[in-house]
Amino acid sequence: MADGAQSAEDPRNARTPRSTPDTPGAPDTPDTPETDAQRRRRRAQFLRELHEAKALRDRVQPRRVKAARMRQAMRMRTFRW
Repeated sequence: MADGAQSAEDPRNARTPRSTPDTPGAPDTPDTPETDAQRRRRRAQFLRELHEAKALRDRVQPRRVKAARMRQAMRMRTFRW
């Protein structure tokens, strides 16, 4: 084996199988109708991840968050009821 070359048996070259859905009993084919419970479970997972991503962005960009808070406060002050 040459320097820096990796063999096909090397576990670092092994392709990982495609991950399975997080929801148990998820439909295997796109033709299978999705139940309401499965759709709500997927939506809840998506919203949790979205909220987590927004919280992370807020932590790493505090100046942008402060500016957004100030803009929102200005909108609320100038809103006519």
